[in-house]
Amino acid sequence: MTTPSDRALDVVRILVIDDERAIADLVATALRYEGFGVATAGTGRQAIRAMREFEPHLAVLDINLPDIDGFELLPRLRQHGKLPIVYLTARDDVVDRVRGLTVGGDDYVTKPFSLEELVARIRSVLRRTSAASSERLAYADLEIDEASREARRSGDRLGLTPTEYALLRFMVENAGQVLSKRQILDRVWNYDFNGNTNIVETYIRYLRRKVDAGRPPLIQTVRGFGYVLREEQQDP
Repeated sequence: MTTPSDRALDVVRILVIDDERAIADLVATALRYEGFGVATAGTGRQAIRAMREFEPHLAVLDINLPDIDGFELLPRLRQHGKLPIVYLTARDDVVDRVRGLTVGGDDYVTKPFSLEELVARIRSVLRRTSAASSERLAYADLEIDEASREARRSGDRLGLTPTEYALLRFMVENAGQVLSKRQILDRVWNYDFNGNTNIVETYIRYLRRKVDAGRPPLIQTVRGFGYVLREEQQDP
């Protein structure tokens, strides 16, 4: 459950995803006592909906959910950007721990657990990810501010949607490298579109209208391979 105070913009918001109601409520109560805003979800589908409505800064995620495996849910929660994830689960096997961190989890806590330790680990992850989110990425006259999630070219704000921002960020991170449509799908959307890459072409077109309009083009098509962010080569 989410209260108005949980959703206040100046409060760090945490989404607790666990189908065991008693554990979810226990963790939520402890986090609210520590000053966090908290929402809970008992299924993967509820969690995805909460991502849109609650816009959390971090998620505490169980693996054994009734509808979507927690390992599979992680990339869907991160569809439009980096979301720190702390796994909280009864699965304490080394293989599960390794998988949890390999798929992108920021920490892994097993049940039974200490509330004090869980809160300490959450604060540690928030500190690390907050420091990382302050970085700026740049290529040519293009700049991306991770803290504000804004992109500018020659100082002009581009006004990108979340998906356009994620796509441009991926291209800036890999400037000069040709990216296939499948690579872009896997990284930006984290979904299997059954081989249909039209969505990539559509969003590249949207992005060009904002990034390259009236300026020397940076988003180049490499026929038969994909797309690359690079300055247009001038004829000698």
